[in-house]
Amino acid sequence: MTESSPHAVQAADEGRHPPGPERFWGESYYMDFVTDDGSLGGYVRVGWYPNLGVVWWTTAIVEPEGRTVMSVSFDAPGTSTTSAEGPNYSVDLEFPTPVEVLRLKADALGESFADGVAVYLEERGEPVRLGLDLSWHTDGKPFHYDGTTRYEIPCLVEGTVLLGNRTVTVRGQGQRDHSWGERDWWSFGWCWMAARLNDGTRVHAVDARIPGLNVAFGYVQDRTGTLVALTSAKVTEHLGPEGLPTQVRSVLDDGLLELAIEPLAFGPLVLVSPEGQVARFPRAMARFSEPGGRTGLGWIEWNQPQDI
Repeated sequence: MTESSPHAVQAADEGRHPPGPERFWGESYYMDFVTDDGSLGGYVRVGWYPNLGVVWWTTAIVEPEGRTVMSVSFDAPGTSTTSAEGPNYSVDLEFPTPVEVLRLKADALGESFADGVAVYLEERGEPVRLGLDLSWHTDGKPFHYDGTTRYEIPCLVEGTVLLGNRTVTVRGQGQRDHSWGERDWWSFGWCWMAARLNDGTRVHAVDARIPGLNVAFGYVQDRTGTLVALTSAKVTEHLGPEGLPTQVRSVLDDGLLELAIEPLAFGPLVLVSPEGQVARFPRAMARFSEPGGRTGLGWIEWNQPQDI
């Protein structure tokens, strides 16, 4: 493999940015994790839409052999800091060492479901208190995209998750990203993924599904930090009940790396625009396997606009 030039992330990038004029200009911090034993995973996204005056809070904690806890809010008042508060949550993001460490502290009310597909069926879950005190420590090279204001960082993750009266100690790995710019969820679809294989290889890819264009972002980087920036990422999936992907295959850089991906537990969302457009958003903790025998865990998501 030929090493690509680093896509540097600056410490100043970690803070909030002045909004642009676009109606759907947004800024978000996205964090996920999987425990080393694969028994628990989760994601948190805090997204500001300053020109709409709202903050999106979307959080899921999943257990492949247990329940799915969702905590979601789309209409809390906007803020200019890295903290936010709504009727069912409060969250604070801290950067003790920018680019190296992000700490998240949150307290929220969630709903517990036996099956994540219940979100699509508009069922109500059992109320459960959710508490998060987690830190993401950079584990590899941060990667700023070409051509768009976004970066991704592979991490090791540690801390605690409170689920009702149960506290789980987290030791594992995950990914975090930060983006700012126009974010219209209803104009095109995509598939995003990030995983850590058992030899320490970090994989991240985006297959942007824009008709007539080949748009891909991501990297493959080994445990020594040698990084290859992707120029193509093709993901194919079989859709099961309610459009939840089941059998998944990805080919990165025309064969640089091929992966079979098995979704293990979903934390799905339904995203509705101010005009009533709908995008379904299945996001899943998943197992990743390649033909040479390497395996790993991570997260994969699809944006599925329903009106295009």
